[in-house]
Order: sequence, then structure tokens, then C-alpha cells
Amino acid sequence: MLEQLFVSALMVLLTVLIHGIGILALARFLRIEAREEAEEHIHPMSLRGISVTLSLVLGLFVLHGIEIWVYAFVYLWLDVLPTLSDAVYFSTITYATTGYDDDGLVEAWRMVAAIEGVNGIILLGWSTAFFVTVVARMGRNR
Repeated sequence: MLEQLFVSALMVLLTVLIHGIGILALARFLRIEAREEAEEHIHPMSLRGISVTLSLVLGLFVLHGIEIWVYAFVYLWLDVLPTLSDAVYFSTITYATTGYDDDGLVEAWRMVAAIEGVNGIILLGWSTAFFVTVVARMGRNR
């Protein structure tokens, strides 16, 4: 069980690091865009403003996708799932906590999957908070 907790802890640290760097990059992109919008008097509900919002959503989606794939590669490296397809599917439904049947997973590594679910919920919540904050600021700047 210590080995599972060690791998889980490393994965949590890695995904939080990835997420933090990604959020900082998105925030920087939004600050630059906000300055340009202010200088050019672009309305947030213009085509450009909507494109920025969609870019933010896509950026968050890609960020979560990277984290899901990192978990999938760990499952393959640990040899607890047979194929990349199985690992990505399993990691996606675990990360998003949509529920799954973990009978296909090697029993010794189920703790990693359980912690992935908790990790995913926290990171999804972080993204949600970031997105809501950005949208609220856009509304105030109108």
C-alpha cells in the first residue's frame, strides 16, 4: 500500500504542477487580451470576446486532457491496464468521477485510481473557480 500512496502522491504533485502552470499561462493570455481589448475598445460580447472565452474553455479542456493522459501512461507503465485505449478511458472516467467498474484494474493499484478521482475533482473545481472568476470580471468590465 505504501507504493500505491507514493505513486499517488507523485501523481497529485505532478498534476497540480501541470495545472498551476497551465492556469498561469491562461491567466497571462487573458491579461494580454484584456489590455488589447481595453486599448481597442472591444466589447466582451463581440466576436473577438467570444473567441477569447472559447479559447479559455478549450485551454482548460486541453489542460485536463493532459492530466488524464499522464495518469493513463502511469497505468500502462504499472501494467495495470492492457491497452492505451483502456488506460485513457479508465483515466477519463476516474478523473471526472463519473463512475466505473474497476474489475479490469489490477487490485493492488486501485488506490491510485481512487486518489485520481479525488485529484480530478479538485482540479476540475480549480478550473471552475478560475473560469467563473474570469467571466465575472468580464461582466464587471463592461
